[in-house]
Amino acid sequence: MPQSVSRREALSRALAASAVAAAAPAWAAGDGGAARGVLTRLFGPAAARMALTLEPAGARPWYAVEAHNGKLSVRGDSSVALARGAYAWLRRTGAAHVSWEGDRVALPARWPDGASGRVESPFAHRAYLNPCTYGYTTPWWDWPRWRREIDWMAVHGIDMPLALEGQEFVWRALWREAGLTEAELAGYFSGPAFTPWQRMGNIEGYRAPLPGAWIDKKRDLQRRILSAMRALGMSPILPAFGGYVPKAFALKHPKAHIYRMPSGGGFHETYWLDPRDLLFAKLAARFLALYDATYGPGTYYLADSFNEMRPPVADDGTGGGGFGDGAAAASAPAVDPALKAQRLAAYGKAIHEAFHQARPDAVWVMQGWLFGADLQFWDEAAIAAYFSQIPDGGVMVLDIGNDRYRDVWRRARAFGGKPWVFGYVHNYGASNPLYGDLDGYRRDLAAVVADPKAGRLAGFGMFPEGLDNNSIVYEEAYDLAWSAGGASLAAWLSTYAKSRYGRTTPDLDAALRKLAQAAYSTPYWTPRWWNGRAGAYLFCKRPTATITEFAGPPGDRAELAAAVGELARLAPAFAGEKLFVHDLIDAARHLVSEEIDRLLQTAVAAYRRGDLAAGDRARRKVGDLALALDALMGAQPDSLATWIDAARRYADTPADARTYVANAKAQVTVWGGDGGLADYASKAWQGLYRDFYLPRWSQFLDALRTAGSGPFDEAAVVRRIAAWEQAWVDRDTAYVRQRPADPVGATRSLLARLDQP
Repeated sequence: MPQSVSRREALSRALAASAVAAAAPAWAAGDGGAARGVLTRLFGPAAARMALTLEPAGARPWYAVEAHNGKLSVRGDSSVALARGAYAWLRRTGAAHVSWEGDRVALPARWPDGASGRVESPFAHRAYLNPCTYGYTTPWWDWPRWRREIDWMAVHGIDMPLALEGQEFVWRALWREAGLTEAELAGYFSGPAFTPWQRMGNIEGYRAPLPGAWIDKKRDLQRRILSAMRALGMSPILPAFGGYVPKAFALKHPKAHIYRMPSGGGFHETYWLDPRDLLFAKLAARFLALYDATYGPGTYYLADSFNEMRPPVADDGTGGGGFGDGAAAASAPAVDPALKAQRLAAYGKAIHEAFHQARPDAVWVMQGWLFGADLQFWDEAAIAAYFSQIPDGGVMVLDIGNDRYRDVWRRARAFGGKPWVFGYVHNYGASNPLYGDLDGYRRDLAAVVADPKAGRLAGFGMFPEGLDNNSIVYEEAYDLAWSAGGASLAAWLSTYAKSRYGRTTPDLDAALRKLAQAAYSTPYWTPRWWNGRAGAYLFCKRPTATITEFAGPPGDRAELAAAVGELARLAPAFAGEKLFVHDLIDAARHLVSEEIDRLLQTAVAAYRRGDLAAGDRARRKVGDLALALDALMGAQPDSLATWIDAARRYADTPADARTYVANAKAQVTVWGGDGGLADYASKAWQGLYRDFYLPRWSQFLDALRTAGSGPFDEAAVVRRIAAWEQAWVDRDTAYVRQRPADPVGATRSLLARLDQP
């Protein structure tokens, strides 16, 4: 490195201090002004009449709300608690609802008397977001959209979001200092929709280039994001160095202890620097110095050295290998258990020491996903070894996967006494089937809070890979984070309806209970990865004749049909409530998509036995339902057109626009590599049903019909389809969202067609 890290660190600290001082808001974070700003932006000028009072912290985060003589007052121990307390009261009284799909605000002129009492969170922190969110949802977000999301976080009581925008600006500076050329950097950074996996060492240079304008724009955006979060007293989790280096850097440092890590899935290898190498600590310190100089210092820094990567535990010059989310980890080569434990302990110790030497006051944060995703490698002894040489406060573990990998924290013995956060991913790839586990979350949170073996449980979090769907799940989860139980689910659903739709009725309450039983009693949507194919529904998956083996989706289909039918019957009375209309369409979309899957199975089975007439009937109905559903989904906020338009708007030049649009289209369809990740980020969106999923299945069914009961070369057909998919990504097609004139009428009409032959 051209200059000693210690001198640079001192300079960086001075620059960071001046940067933070310059960025400080006009009102201090401690006087409630930030909370008032949130409430005014979300609920209008009437929110200014609320009395907000910050008071000393107690043993737990807390708020208290009281309405007296027509006025509302909120007390709490932080700006986030004040915002949360006010919103909780507004929802309780049916005065407002805030969601990704939109808001409903109807604040009264005078507040009826009432009081919440002191409401405490059993969790010191409420965390939010996932490294993958920054690829699946936020690549094209501007400041107004981020301002809105931070306000959403505040009223949901979130105080520890992952704040990972803008880091490429720092990585670029780091690797420039290390001697990489602009050409080498251009080949290193992946495209804007794929940066999360670049950062975690899974890919390198995929869907490049990453335009310099995007890097600079994200720097400016991150400064505003952090200013807003810090003003609210949040503790954002920031990025840090986990060991992955560009291939060009590895080639320039042949004597460094750098492992070649095979990513698999058709992507080329990546390179990981052994944390025991002195160069690791230098790079880790320099990254933090540059980061703090650019954005100001933080406390929590995320570094994942082994995200879906096996740690190298042998001295053969290669990494331990990669493994994907959708497949079991490859068999681990035989390694002496004592050597494995020794190596893992050394890695954990070295990573911690690199952090501690650079910033003694900083906390290393890591995701615990790997411990559940690769059970073969990460047995109890391996986990214990990894944490064995790290001081108890030296790392915080985000145990994010409790929806898919149950009880990892128990097997890990509460991560060896380290602070940890319990939570769920819930959403994978921003796919949007209707699911969650509303009763299950209640049981889980109450149990973990009460469990004496939970060790240093530091928080609860939702860690979705993508946003903007199933917001009922997040509404309930963060309610539970402030009560760890609270009212019964039935009572909670009734209050939810009252706040979201303005009122409720016994029939609506009953319909929502049915919907919860049918769709929201599923912790993990198992069809999203089936038979080696990703995709929310069979319709969204790359076609295969094996779909006849699919046993069906989780949940109670008969109960789902009953719930959707009841919501449709009630729709005329609630047609003026846009959030009710949204939810009706969403539930109908889920039901119809499952019916399309069933009909696809019928068509494939009929063609394989040579019954062309039966196959044709099922196939025609697939087409009819898919096209009708595509038209209906134009009423929803998100569509293929809005996703592509957002990507195009983010560009500063025509060349950048082409790059962004191609990234956007690839991510929601082919993803990348050898096709194993195709449709991982599938969406039930207008545009994709009509222009991608249906034509793709039509090609496959054409070939299947021609083959009949005779030989069928599926591999050849899939190769042709893969070529068509890539051509679709590369094609510059204009998409325009088409809204139905009468969404409620169109929904009821579509549902009626389900019973027609």
